[in-house]
Amino acid sequence: MLPDLNLLRVLDVMLEERSVTRAGARLGLSQSAVSHALNRLRHQLNDELFVRGPSGMQPTARALDLAAGVHAAMSQLQATLAPADFDPATTTRRFTVMVGAYAASVLAPPLMQRLAEVAPVAELSFSDHPTEVVDLLDARQADFTVASVVSAPSRFAYERLIAEELTWVVSIDSPLAGRPADLGALAETPQIVVARRPAGLMDERANRRGVVLRASWEDGGAFDAALAAAGLTRRVAVTMPDTNSALAVARRSHLATLAPRRLALAWAQAGGLALIEPPYPSPPVEIGLMYLKERLQEPPIAWMRGLIREVAQDL
Repeated sequence: MLPDLNLLRVLDVMLEERSVTRAGARLGLSQSAVSHALNRLRHQLNDELFVRGPSGMQPTARALDLAAGVHAAMSQLQATLAPADFDPATTTRRFTVMVGAYAASVLAPPLMQRLAEVAPVAELSFSDHPTEVVDLLDARQADFTVASVVSAPSRFAYERLIAEELTWVVSIDSPLAGRPADLGALAETPQIVVARRPAGLMDERANRRGVVLRASWEDGGAFDAALAAAGLTRRVAVTMPDTNSALAVARRSHLATLAPRRLALAWAQAGGLALIEPPYPSPPVEIGLMYLKERLQEPPIAWMRGLIREVAQDL
């Protein structure tokens, strides 16, 4: 016997929240009602589904196997039954956007500000790019991802949002600050680099999922090519996990790091950092919005896509 839709909705939300309390709050149910629904599902599916762990309710292997299919089915049903006259001003819908450190710092604040103006009771959830980014989009557990996408299957739409220039960033106390850019001086300055994803992971994603994301804010070899042409080499002093942490280290050292201009300007305005134009040709990096093409048939998704594009144009 198939579980009824109300029970599947509880399972879907529990898989996202991993908490009976939070799931109940989203569903408008008491904790006891959520627990009762889970017990009915456990009986019908002959599996525990969730077990209590140190960081909340952890799904079993069976629950994880069900996750993508259940979420996709519930999302499709919700889209089918949703009224055609979607009203942002009254919607309580939760939108999920996967972002990296750059988009979280540059795009998320103005997007959240705009959302509060036009959709005051909607919810916007930002999450980091996980290795299963494609699975989450396919299962409709995430609505969009903002990233630099190298390639993607035809079922995904990818639209350019921002063309971002790269700039070198140093502390205002650095010998490089306040002087014309010089390739030799830049090469002599120890540098901070942002960790790349392991090559094997990127290859696996390309082979198995067909989506390849840009690994970091490196400039495609432009700096190394300029150094090689001048007979110079650079010295990496430290590797950091993301651009924000690299900028934090740059502020409190005499190291240099390469960063996207909009993010670097935000840090420089807060004080302590200076920007240096690359003394060599440096191509811009394209940041775009990726989502399932078929989801534009859903009025809330079409509306949010437009809002993200509108905010990005004003950056």
